[in-house]
Amino acid sequence: MTYTCRMSTTPLPVTPHRLLAEQALSRAAGAPLLGGNAVELLIDAAAHYDAWLAAIRAARQRVLLENYIVRDDAVGRQFRDALAERAQAGVLVAVVVDWVGCLGQSRGAFWAPLRAAGGLVRVFNPPQLGQPFGWISRDHRKLLAVDGTHGFLSGVCISAKWLGDPARGVPPWRDTGVALRGPAVAELEAAFVQSWDATGGAALPAWAPAPAPDEPAGSIALRVIATQPASASMYRLDQLIAAMARRTLWLTDAYFVGIAPYVQALVAAARDGVDVRLLVPGNSDVPVVAGMSRAGYRPLLKAGIRVFEWNGSMLHAKTAVADGQWARVGSSNLNIASWLGNREIDVAVEDAGFAGRLAAQFERDLGNATEIVLAPRRHRRSERVRRSAARPPRVRRAGGSSSRAAVGALRIANSVGAVLSDHRVLGDTSSGPLLAGALALAALAVVTILWPAWIGWPFGALAGWLGFNLGIRGWRLRLRRQRELREDD
Repeated sequence: MTYTCRMSTTPLPVTPHRLLAEQALSRAAGAPLLGGNAVELLIDAAAHYDAWLAAIRAARQRVLLENYIVRDDAVGRQFRDALAERAQAGVLVAVVVDWVGCLGQSRGAFWAPLRAAGGLVRVFNPPQLGQPFGWISRDHRKLLAVDGTHGFLSGVCISAKWLGDPARGVPPWRDTGVALRGPAVAELEAAFVQSWDATGGAALPAWAPAPAPDEPAGSIALRVIATQPASASMYRLDQLIAAMARRTLWLTDAYFVGIAPYVQALVAAARDGVDVRLLVPGNSDVPVVAGMSRAGYRPLLKAGIRVFEWNGSMLHAKTAVADGQWARVGSSNLNIASWLGNREIDVAVEDAGFAGRLAAQFERDLGNATEIVLAPRRHRRSERVRRSAARPPRVRRAGGSSSRAAVGALRIANSVGAVLSDHRVLGDTSSGPLLAGALALAALAVVTILWPAWIGWPFGALAGWLGFNLGIRGWRLRLRRQRELREDD
């Protein structure tokens, strides 16, 4: 479904406090506030793909596409063929994809028809000698700009996986993005050029900027925040919004792993009376991240922050809405990889109409989510703290199939209770990850004692690889320094 944003009818008054807030937001985000934009909210992949393909097929001058994953499946081939058709017609078509994101998803041969048609394709940050830790930095952006007039950014990758599998009863992934018109599109193009140049090789052909329209595309003010590794622009902005929110702060995130300073900012907001809510996946495509996310629920819940888990196949959206006036949509997750390691792109919109629509979508999403609550505790003399009766105690080991049947019955009871009450009780501190970590370390200790070569050889290979790459990098730096000295002479 698609929601078109109406313009705000109650613009914020320009006061000294407002000007100070705008200055703080601009400096934190590293992006100016741009007026005169039109913004359309896109919900789920089907709406994205329809809008993206329509814009590509209508292109007359240039198509710039940057995405973390383009998969060799029906959806990926549809996009590749649409791009190849435009390239064949003389349109500049340039594509940047991420090496890790496309690993196992698409290969070089997948892009052969587009390259044969004259399109340009670059892969961001493949493994390179001399950069042993280069693979850590990824291009996680999902960006499309067409003719300098239409732009899109999102959390949606180009893969049939986002559409679900109706034949097997798998619903589509829940994701969010925006379509943009106005000055913001030039910012998207500039962000794409930065990524293109970062891949090395020849620069893109120059193009003339889009002519100034007779009338503004809209009246929405926003910031396009194109982050790069170690810039921390989005992290600073997220921290600032958590500090500035006065009434509400509603967050949707696919891979939430809140680091301590950000968690403290959310906790402080909640204790000041801000209605802070966090919506995360109930079933994640990256189970390890889901486990890390759940391990951090307790301090949030204790501070009064409401946590919800999505009941669908996968929640992949990354959004925030605060006080019904400010909203963010894009590719950045609330974790250190997005904040410090990746290239990301988001839009921060300062408009009550758009923020209201995003808040309404958040409330609709909660209708398909289960709230996580803390288990009440009863402290009695000479007794250990027990779990709440709302969550049956763990069954003692009984052996054989009877034990498995009892555990299965308890899981069914918990699931049924969650469905009926729309709540799931969070038990005592995350014993699961702790026990799993203990078992893994115990297994590693046994292997190290009994079969030390199994540990020594991998570490030796890793040390050799790092030493080899660091040596190459040092030699290259030495040669560059010598060349600079010769040029100075």
